[in-house]
Order: sequence, then structure tokens, then C-alpha cells
Amino acid sequence: MKLDRAFYERDTVTVARELLGKYLVHRLEGETLCVRLTETEAYVGPIDKACHAYNYRRTKRTSVMFGPPGHAYIYFIYGMYYCLNIVTEPEGEPCAVLLRGAAPAGDESALFRHRFGGSAGGWTAYRRKNFLNGPGKLTLAMGLTAAQNGLDLCGQTLFLCDDPADAGLPSVPQRPFHIGTGPRIGIDYAEEAVDFPWRFTLAEDEI
Repeated sequence: MKLDRAFYERDTVTVARELLGKYLVHRLEGETLCVRLTETEAYVGPIDKACHAYNYRRTKRTSVMFGPPGHAYIYFIYGMYYCLNIVTEPEGEPCAVLLRGAAPAGDESALFRHRFGGSAGGWTAYRRKNFLNGPGKLTLAMGLTAAQNGLDLCGQTLFLCDDPADAGLPSVPQRPFHIGTGPRIGIDYAEEAVDFPWRFTLAEDEI
């Protein structure tokens, strides 16, 4: 089923863990792009020096984080990449989950086209290994830009669900998995928040 507002209106660290294994769907110009989430990071604005809205700092960029949960917070980094975050907790509490990595689902060729801008070179071992293993790579493959910033994830265009069948795609059998926990990446400036164990990764169990 599609994740509803109540799913997002909870503790951010819990939501970050429970997003693993869920499917992110983007309906874009007649295509249905879909990935399975494999890596997330929690950002808790009131106490987290790694968060853009630390200590309730509100700017034009972070304003969406103060709004209702279940909306997309998308920002631009390094002059090159967009990052997709999911707003969590009750309105007024600036918290979000960064989607860091995923695995392809649905039409892999469509994801490839968005990610690499065409088919030049085709699939290589390097491209396969590094297809969706980073937040900027994920947004490229999913066709996400600042145009989707603030979008309601409880709508029909961009949303998360338990199974691709919830988006009209073929269902995918679910394998059991375990969750890895560790510090977040690229936040050396964040003092004590550097060590918060708020990065979560999915690893499927061997059967």
C-alpha cells in the first residue's frame, strides 16, 4: 500500500529505518520510474548540527521542512546534484530523512536513460556497481529536480509504497533483510552530530 501521512508523522530515526525496502515511485511524462530504497539518513533539526534547520533555523531553502510531514525536500549540492529528503514529524518540527541509495525496480532502461543521459557505452560493470549508490545518482535516475521540491508524497506523482504493484507495476517477491547502522556521511563539520548512528543500510539475507 502507499505510505500515508501518519507513516511520516513520527520519530525521524524510526522513519529512516522503516523506509528501507520501500519503493519510491515517480510518474514523469508518461513513465513510471521506481526504485527500492537501500540507504537512508535521519536529520533531526532541533538537536542535529548536521541538519540544515539545526536549532529551528528557518530559511527560504529549509521552509518546506517546517511544513506538514510527507513532503519532498529537494536541494542542490556541489553545483551538480539534487538530493531528495522526506519531511517527517509534526508540522513545525524541521526534520527529514535523506534518501542516499537504492536498487532498480520497474523499468530499468528508463532509470538508465535518466541516470546516464542515453545509452552510450551501455551497461558496464562500473555503471552497474555505481548506478544508484548515492543521493545525487538516485535523483538523476528518478528524474527529480528542484521542480519537485515541496511536492506532497501522499499524492499520485511522487510517492512511496510497500510494493511496485501499488503503482501498477509488476509485484516483486520480498526477501528478508537486515539493517546496518552507522554514522552519516560527509558531515565532518557537525561536531558531536558526526557520531550519531543515524545512517541505515539494507542488506538482503542469504537464503
